[in-house]
Amino acid sequence: MHQYLKAIGFENLKTKKDLRQLLEQVETEFTHQTVVSYTEEADFCELQKEYAQGIGITLCGELDEEERFEPEYYFPYFEGSGITTYADVTVEKKIEKEMYVGVCEDPRVGISLIFHLQNGIEYMKECQLGMFPKMNTSVTLSGLALSGKILLPVRKSEMQVKNEIEASNNRKQLLNAARSGDQTAMESLTLDDIDTYSKVSRRLVSEDIFTIVDTYFMPYGVECDMYSILGEILAMRERKNSLTGEEVYQMKLNVNELQFDICVPKAQVLGEPQIGRRFKGTIWLQGMINF
Repeated sequence: MHQYLKAIGFENLKTKKDLRQLLEQVETEFTHQTVVSYTEEADFCELQKEYAQGIGITLCGELDEEERFEPEYYFPYFEGSGITTYADVTVEKKIEKEMYVGVCEDPRVGISLIFHLQNGIEYMKECQLGMFPKMNTSVTLSGLALSGKILLPVRKSEMQVKNEIEASNNRKQLLNAARSGDQTAMESLTLDDIDTYSKVSRRLVSEDIFTIVDTYFMPYGVECDMYSILGEILAMRERKNSLTGEEVYQMKLNVNELQFDICVPKAQVLGEPQIGRRFKGTIWLQGMINF
């Protein structure tokens, strides 16, 4: 059973029988269907059922010549809003099934972002038409969290904010230059990291880590698309799962200058989320390529 079903309001789903009944409902009462040519004997079919605005379950499988659907896998989804990044994206197929992951490198984060591709069937269509890879694609990221904590913001002066923006812009330029093979940029980045480590070590003697670190985006555990994040809340709304009645928070976050939405069960959030405060938690990163 996919553990992130809890993130979209299925906390009380306990047994495989409950799961089968839920997936049967998705198969018979889907709100969206997409089919793409797969093999000579069958098509690949994607069924989606929405349980609240932007959240639901995707069920994927083969559709044979007699229109019989054979499910292969499913996953809970949460559709983000806006555009997170224009960075180049690479897509890789998983070995065991017709499922895809995307990889993009945004200089604002400094690491390769790996995410579960929500619109894999659209990617299959684009590849069949010979339209991917192509320039000027963008990615909309989103995240599912099982729990989280709300932290207060860090008070800063206008001068501190201005200095941080300048330092961030300089670092992005150095990262771009380093990726192009600039040896001087690599050395500058190394020295900056050493200097940062030294400053943080001195401040930790008398300060809490979360007063020093505003936001972060770090890989978590052994799963490649799991991340530990801390980000500023830019917008927040409550939604209710139409089947279970469970409430979830949907928040737009600013994490390392990346803006994306997350979904988390209301009952599992410690603290009261408000605009300007910060959210800390672990997310399963999803994404949609805007073809």
